[in-house]
Amino acid sequence: MGGCLLCFRQGQLFTMLGPSRWSGWQCKGFLMPENETSQSMVDEETHPTETDRYGIAPDLVNAVSDALRDGQDDVLHDIVADLRPADQADLIEQLTSKNLRRFVAALRYELDPEVLSELEEVVRDEVIEQLEPEEIAAAVSELDTDDAVYVVEDLDETEQQEILAAMPHEERFELEAGLSYPEDSAGRLMQQDFIAVPAFWTVGQTIDYMREDDDLPDDFYEIFVVDTAMKPVGTVALNRIMRTKREVPIGDIMDDQPILVNAQMDQEEVAFIVRQYDLVSALVVDDNNRLIGSVMVDDVLDVIQEEAEEDIMLLGGVGEGGIHESTFKTTRDRFVWLFANLGTAILASIVIDQFGGTIEQMVALAVLMPIVASMGGNAGTQTLTIAVRALGTKELTTSNALRTISREVVVGLINGVLFAVLMGVVAALWFGSNLLGAVIGAAMIINMIVAALAGILIPLGLARANIDPAVASSVFVTTITDVVGFFAFLGLAAMVLV
Repeated sequence: MGGCLLCFRQGQLFTMLGPSRWSGWQCKGFLMPENETSQSMVDEETHPTETDRYGIAPDLVNAVSDALRDGQDDVLHDIVADLRPADQADLIEQLTSKNLRRFVAALRYELDPEVLSELEEVVRDEVIEQLEPEEIAAAVSELDTDDAVYVVEDLDETEQQEILAAMPHEERFELEAGLSYPEDSAGRLMQQDFIAVPAFWTVGQTIDYMREDDDLPDDFYEIFVVDTAMKPVGTVALNRIMRTKREVPIGDIMDDQPILVNAQMDQEEVAFIVRQYDLVSALVVDDNNRLIGSVMVDDVLDVIQEEAEEDIMLLGGVGEGGIHESTFKTTRDRFVWLFANLGTAILASIVIDQFGGTIEQMVALAVLMPIVASMGGNAGTQTLTIAVRALGTKELTTSNALRTISREVVVGLINGVLFAVLMGVVAALWFGSNLLGAVIGAAMIINMIVAALAGILIPLGLARANIDPAVASSVFVTTITDVVGFFAFLGLAAMVLV
């Protein structure tokens, strides 16, 4: 026999035998003892040893910091040599600014270009500041076009031109083409290198082409099928090509309903399409429907994470800055939201002031009224979070909006009644007044229903006005629940108790 392959599947060891040529494989399987070799292989796979650990451990960061402090460049080289680009980026992000400068100075000629595309924007800018335009151009030239665009798109115009001027002509042309599209669009996200063949080519011609052509993308999972005008007419997965006889035309095995995205399309919409239809890559076309690139699934994963992080940040009122943002910018971004919240707090205080006389006559009202507003605010935030996420994933649309609103109102009503009974009993026992318990219970029901309505109607309204609902929804919801909560509680108290 010319060769032997071993494979393990569900407790069985299979020996795959074949002649010296890759054809006519035969599979012979035999069972192994369940508790012996098979179990040990499963344990090894599911419980990796410490040496198989991924990511950056704190002791590694400490070791790098010590090497930088002591000027031990050889030790630093040994530590970093085997790290993947993503892990190198994580390591750099955990260094102090001083150590980051030392790190780049020691390894500037050995850093993997992919590290730049893995870094957070703020840290990447610090690294780029220490590199010459020629060094940046050399690194960017080795990246895929989408990663290259990501690295330079946030630089100022002068820096971009210096880097472009130092790049080879072909790579410069592709980078300029990517930068010409709007920010956060499919054009910025796409790879411009792809494989496209005509439908009349056979599987054998396609395979030979891929073997012989040196100028192919580094990573690809599908072959795109185009007509004479470079318009896509289908796609073929690589595994299907490899399992089809050489003489079969590509047109016979292609998926003839390719899903296309325009280069101007927002990246969030692209991510939805890829996720919705389980695509490995999305074909990007220009306004004339000609194929110009593809968006790969790994880039879509980055977009999904980026958009989710952005929504969480905006809902929390902290802008888009992370832990690497400067103190000044972080303070400035948060001040805007805190100032807006101050305005809502003043508005709520004005409502309270209108019932000053009522509060003076019954101090218990001052003790209990924050409870009503707080419960309404929390209930509104819960509904708001669900609504914003549903809008982002297109689960909440005009077709099911009324049903969703009705559901949230019912949920608000049920929770309002439950907490009204609970808080009414507590207030009655606390202050010895059944009427006070009834008042706070009624106010609780009103505010919980209003909170549910505000939590879903506000993001729906903002989305209809083409405003990101994550940006301003929380401020509006907080204002409404505070004002309605105070007004309902104090107003009912003024009518019933005073």
